[in-house]
Amino acid sequence: MADLSPLLPLDFPADAVSLASVRAAVKEVESQLNGKGLNLLINNAAVNSHATLQSVQPEEMISVFTTNVVGPIQVAKFLPLLKRAAEEAGKEGLSCSKAAIINMSTNVGSIELCFKVLEIPMYPYRASKAALNMVTRCLAAELKDAGILCTAIHPGWVKTDMGTEKAPLTMECSVQGILSVLAGLSQATTGEFLDWEGKSLPW
Repeated sequence: MADLSPLLPLDFPADAVSLASVRAAVKEVESQLNGKGLNLLINNAAVNSHATLQSVQPEEMISVFTTNVVGPIQVAKFLPLLKRAAEEAGKEGLSCSKAAIINMSTNVGSIELCFKVLEIPMYPYRASKAALNMVTRCLAAELKDAGILCTAIHPGWVKTDMGTEKAPLTMECSVQGILSVLAGLSQATTGEFLDWEGKSLPW
């Protein structure tokens, strides 16, 4: 299992849908790393929508896709720092302690599971997360030779503003599970869709 303890936590406010803001964040993070690479990038920002076929508007679809799909692609502008970390690692294989992009997805974005977790249509949210899953697969295919791992993770239904108090999982439980999953990611799991317990989910 990969040791995540050496990873430097960096938190810089940035607007993922603004390329100028993302580039400014890259420069800020690079200055804090003092010439070293960035090991782990987690795309967690997202917006929800419960729009139905009857209520959904084009503007809402575009807005949700901009945040949930275009945002993570733009945040991938951190790529040079990730490549630097992969080169510095000087070891074979893939892991989060080497270089990784983690996209937080959801099981309601799974096309195969659609009929099992339909509940409410949520057209913009579900379609955008299905698109994010494709982005993850594309990143994994493109970046594996550069030594960068890419995986999508479903954090579970969590008690947050988005998940509401009806959710069965506490934030602490979900985070602990995700950290355990991150520590175990490897060459075999790049391009995979996993849940917070490490179970494989269908795309």
